[in-house]
Amino acid sequence: MTETEYDPARAQAAAEKFVVVTGCSGGGKSSLLGELAARGYRTFAEPGRQIVKEQTAIGRPNIIGDDPVLFGELCIARTLNRMIETADAPGPVFFDRTHIDPLSYYARNPADEPPHWRRAAEVFRFHPTVFFVPPWPEIFRQDAERRHTFEDGLAEYPVLLKNYRRFGYRPVIVPKAPIPARADFVLRMLSGTRGESSS
Repeated sequence: MTETEYDPARAQAAAEKFVVVTGCSGGGKSSLLGELAARGYRTFAEPGRQIVKEQTAIGRPNIIGDDPVLFGELCIARTLNRMIETADAPGPVFFDRTHIDPLSYYARNPADEPPHWRRAAEVFRFHPTVFFVPPWPEIFRQDAERRHTFEDGLAEYPVLLKNYRRFGYRPVIVPKAPIPARADFVLRMLSGTRGESSS
């Protein structure tokens, strides 16, 4: 894509094709996105985990603790870039977390929320149905990028639900099931077929 073609308005016009998978950390988002990718769908990995790897490679292994606001800025910028770059791609395009997720950092002090973070959530939109993986302690694992505990993820989960509803999205809970069944559920819900869900 050339500099001239790189137009944020393209992403704004393509909102319906962008599908979000978010929810509790360690709840199986990556595995679900991997299954969708194997079926030929365009998917994007969680930006936060990529950013932690990149920052570690350049000598800043604890960016989340050292500068959580910068970490949020990087996550937001990466998500917007992906939306703009894939605006003309055939849909759906699946995102593991989005620029709305970093807003959970301000849950305790909403007045401190940067206005441009909120504006990004208002302007750059996704499909109205957002898929949430619920807390699933049996499969939660810590690793080099996921250093927080299950309890940390559990505390963030209701904040994410609140924020997505706040911006007008309809959360649909992905059932705890084998990975192929979870992918079937997501695609069935997108196609308009009735499926078991809760919100």
